[in-house]
Amino acid sequence: MSSLEMFHAVIPAGGAGTRLWPLSRASRPKFLLDLTGSGRSLLQDTWDRLLTLVPADQIHVVTGPTHAPLVQEQLPDLTGLFVEPSPRDSMPAIGLAAAVIGRRHPGAIVGSFAADQVVSDADAFGASVREAVAVAETGLITTIGIEPRSPSTAFGYIEAGEMLDVPDAPSARAVSRFVEKPDEATADDYVRSGSFSWNAGMFVARADMLLGHLARLQPHLHAGLERIALAWDTPERQPELESTWPNLTPIAIDHAIAEPVSLEGGIAVVPGVFGWDDIGDFAALHALKQSSSGDVIWVDSNGLARAEDGTTIAVVGLRDVVVVRTDDALLVTSLEHAQQVKDVPALLKRDGRTELL
Repeated sequence: MSSLEMFHAVIPAGGAGTRLWPLSRASRPKFLLDLTGSGRSLLQDTWDRLLTLVPADQIHVVTGPTHAPLVQEQLPDLTGLFVEPSPRDSMPAIGLAAAVIGRRHPGAIVGSFAADQVVSDADAFGASVREAVAVAETGLITTIGIEPRSPSTAFGYIEAGEMLDVPDAPSARAVSRFVEKPDEATADDYVRSGSFSWNAGMFVARADMLLGHLARLQPHLHAGLERIALAWDTPERQPELESTWPNLTPIAIDHAIAEPVSLEGGIAVVPGVFGWDDIGDFAALHALKQSSSGDVIWVDSNGLARAEDGTTIAVVGLRDVVVVRTDDALLVTSLEHAQQVKDVPALLKRDGRTELL
């Protein structure tokens, strides 16, 4: 049996994408939007990419109750839908899928791929996933590290150590450590060293190994997920979810598994030599050459402008500007201040203007 026959892809699809307000809303977040002009949403692009590796019944999505109907609408062939009652960060979401898949398919290998990332060169992506699956078979938790294009301060980094001797994974290396988002000087040192890659949050592991580490490091979280998994294919699924889920520890997989296990020598990295972007804000969207949508007129200006409601936007004499218009909101900022857009939904929520969230 080939490795991919045992491979199950998990797509965590959550978050409100507040840095992309007013395009991204709580009711229709960025992963459900076509932000790149491909004609497919970011979620659908992720699905299409994974479908070149495994059949539809080996692709699973974890999302919330508000988004579940829209996810199913966009992915009509999806059969593996996990609906989490409330957001508890990435580890509970991925752990839930791993626990259920592991019970259904002993020996399964699971891989987590976020719903809101843009990847070019699907063949190179597939080659990296195949290498990661081969390494994961040996028992190592494996991540795909993105070859950095610049000393970015927007991402965490992965430091690679010695080469590993794994058949079918010639570029795999041990992970020395994960590091948080650095300052510009440190990021420049990382890139110059040639030993660091961007942390894209892609993890591949045998389900039993992932859950075994979780049982050691987060026993309360592991016990809760096991209770839910045991009930998942029974009439007790919903009652167990409602009673157990709210008490699960909210924690990211990086903090729960990746960082501590890397210090024990249990993490490997496979390089991702394909185009990759995390559309976290309008500056990132602009970097993808998505500068205009709708009727936009530029006069001695540049930046990003989008009109979702048919309004004509004219920008005159402004540099690196961001103008976004929907049918009920207008955003004006600069590329430099794109990260601060997240403060707008926070202020709207504080003021009780939930109709704009």
